[in-house]
Amino acid sequence: SSKEKPTLGGTRIKTRKRNIAAPLDPSAFADAVVQIYLDNAGDLELVARSIESSDLNFSRYGDTFFEVVFAGGRTQPGTLKPDEGERHPYSIIECEAKRDAILPSVIYIQKILRRRPFLIKNLENVMRRLLQSLELFEENERKKLAIFTALAFSQKLSGLPPETVFQPLLKDNLVAKGLVLSFITDFFKDYLVDNSLDDLISLLKRGKIEDDLLQFFPSTKRSAEGFSEHFTKAGLVPLVEYNEKKIFEVKLKEMKSALTTQIVEESDMSEVIETVKQRVKDAKLPDIEVIRILWDVIMDAVQWSGKNQQQNANSALRQVKTWAKLLNSFCTSGNIELELIYKVQMQCYEDAKLMKLFPEIVRSLYDQDVLAEDTILHWFRKGTNPKGRQTFVKALEPFVNWLEEAEEEE
Repeated sequence: SSKEKPTLGGTRIKTRKRNIAAPLDPSAFADAVVQIYLDNAGDLELVARSIESSDLNFSRYGDTFFEVVFAGGRTQPGTLKPDEGERHPYSIIECEAKRDAILPSVIYIQKILRRRPFLIKNLENVMRRLLQSLELFEENERKKLAIFTALAFSQKLSGLPPETVFQPLLKDNLVAKGLVLSFITDFFKDYLVDNSLDDLISLLKRGKIEDDLLQFFPSTKRSAEGFSEHFTKAGLVPLVEYNEKKIFEVKLKEMKSALTTQIVEESDMSEVIETVKQRVKDAKLPDIEVIRILWDVIMDAVQWSGKNQQQNANSALRQVKTWAKLLNSFCTSGNIELELIYKVQMQCYEDAKLMKLFPEIVRSLYDQDVLAEDTILHWFRKGTNPKGRQTFVKALEPFVNWLEEAEEEE
């Protein structure tokens, strides 16, 4: 064909300048921030004002900024060693290891974050790197970091998540050397100066570490005894008491779960009794707590029949009779028997379908030799639990009269 091939026309699109990435220059940024510190002689109030009015590119060099805050200048990648460039002597690492010396830095960072909230991620990055490198610090420097961290949470430093602090600490080599335990002990002590134990527990929960504080201990000291010994020596007795209570609750829960399974499956009585005895021994559970658990588990396993009161009554009394020997094995004193009556009283008071069963249950426990006559009479005359007491005393009166008449005849 003699026709010419079509051609594309138009103008060539030029590359826009804003699409060209400027080269990174963290050194120049770090030097500029250091100079602000030096020009203001480390007065953090003046430093904060100068930084707020500056045109420094914080969005690009946020990590570098916090390196200057913590270490006085840039650090070499992957280390805490000083990099080339200017440094200032007013950093967190250089100040005294005292709360009043470190608090101004926390307030200063808070001011910066209020103006530039996006920097919280950079603070997280730098703190994570510092905490994962505890072995590179001197003992005194680790203490400063612990005080700073405690004050940061006490002052509710904008958006700093507890998980950022606690999870990086769980590096095996740091834990094994005892560095983490030393750090976390200093942290706990300083945090509890301004806050309650409940505040600390809440913080640990948000950091996803509350359930197993033993992770901070080297393997050779990772035990309940080691925990108690260490924190008692550190003067943190409330934390020791909290941990002991938590361990106790876990053991109670485990015992209740094992016992529930055996009762639902109607295991052999001797086997159930032996299981309970072993768990009581291992967990060092008090006898009064054991009898409460036994009653709860036995009654939880009753097959209730909706609104049919007579069937419910028959089921409950049948259950009491079936497991009376188990209760009897652990009702070894008048005080424990009395506690069992109080437990029955509370359940009958709180559960409408059992309200009218109180005298029948007490009578059944007496017939099965679980409750002694003296215990029942003591409860009738001097019981101290007021929940439904007047109603239950009146309901039990015919049975008590029968007991007293039988006693007189003897």
